Amino acid sequence: MQASVGDQLLVHGRTVGHEDKVAKIVEVMGPEGNPPFRVRFDDGHEAVVSPGPDAVVQHKGPTK
Repeated sequence: MQASVGDQLLVHGRTVGHEDKVAKIVEVMGPEGNPPFRVRFDDGHEAVVSPGPDAVVQHKGPTK
């Protein structure tokens, strides 16, 4: 899983009733775009994550 700063990390809820979580990737700490990532959630808190199989990176589109 590779990402760049500005991409979004989508973590799917793993059980019924748990919503998906979306966070903006603010720092890529691994080599060549690999985890771990520092992410910022909508409520403002930050965390360092090494995403599992329940997560996907949504790459930012090209800027115009």
